[in-house]
Order: sequence, then structure tokens, then C-alpha cells
Amino acid sequence: MASQGPRLFTEGPIGPALVRFAIPVMLGNLLQTGYQLTDAFWVGRLGAAAVAAVSLNMPVMFLVIAAGAGFGIAGATLCARYAGAGDQSMVNHVAAQTMMTVASISAVFAMAGYAMAPHLIHWLGVAPDVYANALSFMRVSFFGVIFVFLYAMFQALMRGVGQMRMPLVIVMCMVALNFALDPLFIYGAGPLPPQGVTGAAYATLLTQALAATAGLLLLFRGRHGIKLTLANLKPDFAYIKRAFLLGLPGSIELSARGLGPMAMSFLVAGFGTQTLAAYGVGANVLQFITIPAMALSMSVSTLVGQNIGAGHHGRAERAAVLGIVMGLGLLTLVGIGVFAFAPVVVAFFVPTDPGVIAEGAHFIRLMCLTWGGIGVQLCVVSAFRASGNMMAAMIVALVSQCVFQLPLAYVLSKMTSLHVEGIWWSFPIANIATAVFCMLWFARGGWQRAMPTNDGRLAASITEEEIAEEGIRS
Repeated sequence: MASQGPRLFTEGPIGPALVRFAIPVMLGNLLQTGYQLTDAFWVGRLGAAAVAAVSLNMPVMFLVIAAGAGFGIAGATLCARYAGAGDQSMVNHVAAQTMMTVASISAVFAMAGYAMAPHLIHWLGVAPDVYANALSFMRVSFFGVIFVFLYAMFQALMRGVGQMRMPLVIVMCMVALNFALDPLFIYGAGPLPPQGVTGAAYATLLTQALAATAGLLLLFRGRHGIKLTLANLKPDFAYIKRAFLLGLPGSIELSARGLGPMAMSFLVAGFGTQTLAAYGVGANVLQFITIPAMALSMSVSTLVGQNIGAGHHGRAERAAVLGIVMGLGLLTLVGIGVFAFAPVVVAFFVPTDPGVIAEGAHFIRLMCLTWGGIGVQLCVVSAFRASGNMMAAMIVALVSQCVFQLPLAYVLSKMTSLHVEGIWWSFPIANIATAVFCMLWFARGGWQRAMPTNDGRLAASITEEEIAEEGIRS
């Protein structure tokens, strides 16, 4: 069964392969986002302060997960390489080492995050009516970090070998369960007392634990392209070191993308609870609508990675170009549709607050017509990662957040008369500027230098150390 993915991705027409893989990934990501959307839907009935409390948690959790995600990026990249090369033993070994390392890292992050939660919320400068709910929600969420890590790595490894059916089934079941549990925990039922905002966190924690357990069981059964064994779970410190070198730029990249929303929340919080709630809704919508482009970018990553492993470098480049064009067109069309229905979209999350609806719709309309730039960025970065060029992906993230997005938001909101309007305008400007930057870099062809050269060696003989060194040199 493991060979079906490589044959699909390394032979035949590229477009159908991209779409065939992207569809289940997109459905899985849509359902995964259902965790946040379900919380936002039910918590939105409690008012703007409750929505603001949940909104603060999202960038913090993203940052924590991003800090340890480098091993997952390295594992998925190497799994795709070895799957393309037909080396099943290395696929299994990489997967086991990735899961073992990520479990250890996530446990440390969970404990540290729980202890640091009051300080994080204080640093964000939230209003008094938001603080208590934000703290309780964040602390419960930190308990679930280990489950989030494990399931995210399970999904990434499955993508690397081209298997997405079972992750889709698991997420479908868990989101449906979360939707049913949320109102019970939030509002109470029978002997279960109402727990308000914190109840949504408890419901999500339970379903995340079940999802992680299901993923691990599937990996140990070994019927979906990867098989974990107790022998492979013995720490291989040489591999861990090499994976760390390969994945470190990926962790920095995702951390930069996590720090951006956190810093933006800090800026927005200074303009009041209503504005923070509008930003939270806008951030939810942005996360939701980028899912099709993220699925496409993951499909690009798998095709590029497996074709590099198989030695088909020209096909890998064609897959990247086609994905970029499709990403631009897809999110541009989505943006046009959302522009027309922005107030309705915001009202879905906060139906009883006209002020939040008006401000949220204005924010969304300012940025949505430039969403095509996000599609370009996601696909270019995926091609960079799959080629082993983690440094390029990291630099794109740093430029996007630290050169465009955050400086623009700060200057326009603090040093001009635009105030919060300046924060809203930073989104479309950054989307366009980052897309142009990505395309210029991609067009130069430098990203291909991270690919192993076709010097007659079998792809399976390329070691993790060589891959890591190529990624770091780039």
C-alpha cells in the first residue's frame, strides 16, 4: 500500500496528482479548523469578551507548536524522500524517531506553557473583563499540547508517504464529537455544571487526546505506509542531531509566523475589546479560507519531495510551478466571494454584536482581495521545504513578518492618524509584497540547489546527513 503514493506522485499527469492529493488534505484541514470554528461558534453566544478570550489563545498555541515543529517538518520531508526512493525501512525509522522526539518536546512545552500562561496574558495587555476567561482557557489548552503535537506529526508523516484517508476519517469523527461536547461543557447538562469559556477548552482537549491515540494505534498497526516498532523508538541520537539541523530553520520559520499574530494581538488589544473580537473573527476567517491553498501547498510538497527522492527533478519543478498558479487563482476567487458576503460571515461568529460585525466585515474586505498572494507564498515555501531548502522558507517567513507585516502595522497604527485602520491595511500590503518577494526568489532558480544532484547514485543512498547539510548550506 505504501507504494501507491509514490507511483501516483512520480508518474503520470501532474495536475490530477496535485488535485487528487489536495482534496483529502483540504477536507482534513477544513475539519481540523472545525475545532476553532466550533469553539468560536458556541463561545460567540457568550459575548465579545468571551470571543476575545478565545482569540488570544490561538496565536499563543500556534507559537508553542511552531517552536517544536521543526522535527515534524524534517520527518515529513525525509519520509517523502525515502518513500519516493522506495526505502521502507528508513521511512519507518524516520517516523518513529520523529514521534518519539516530538512527544518529549511537547511534554516540556506543555508544563512550561501552563506555568507561563498568566505572564503571557499579562504581556498581551488584555482588558480586565477578558483576563480570567483567557487564563483558564489557555491553561486547559496547554494540557492538550502533547496531543496536538502527536496528531500533527501523525498527519505530516502520512502526507509524506501519500496516505491521507485515515487522518481524514479521524478528524471527521473528532470534530463531530467536539461540536456535540462544546455546548454540554460550556452551558452544562444534567450533573455537568456550566463552565463557560473554559468548557470549550475541555471539550477540545478530550477530542484531541482521542485523535492522537487513534493516530498512534494506526502507526503501530502499520497498514497505511508507516509501521512503528518498539525497536525503532529507541533514541537514535545521530539521527536526532541531523533532524534537528534540518528542522531548526523550519521551527524558526513557524515561530516567526506564530509571533506575528501574537504581536498583532498585542497591538489590537490596545484598541479595546470590540476591536480585539473583530480581529479574532477576521483571523478565524483567514485561517479557514487559506485551507484550500494550504492543502494545495502540502500536495506540492509531497510531489516535489517524492520526485526528488525518485530523481525526477524536472517533474518536481513543474509540480511547484503548477501549484503556485493554482494557489494564486484559487484564493483570488475565494477572496472575491468573501468580499460580497463579509458581514454575513462575521455574523456567523458574533451574531449579537453589531459593532463587531461592522468592524470585522471592514477588516475582512480590506484584505480578502489580496488572498491570492497567500496562495503564492504557501506553494513557494512548500517547494523550498520539500527540496531541503529550509533556510529559504525561514527567510520568507522572517521577511513577511519582520519586514512587511509587523513594521507596517505598528507604524500605520501608532505613527499615523489611521490607528486601528493601519493594522487592517498592513494585511493586504504584506500579502502582495511577500508574494512578489517569493516569486522573485523562486524565478531565480536558487531553491533547486538544495536538491540532490543527479549524479547516478540511487536516491535511497542519499543519507539524512547529506540532506541536512544541503538544507543548512542553502
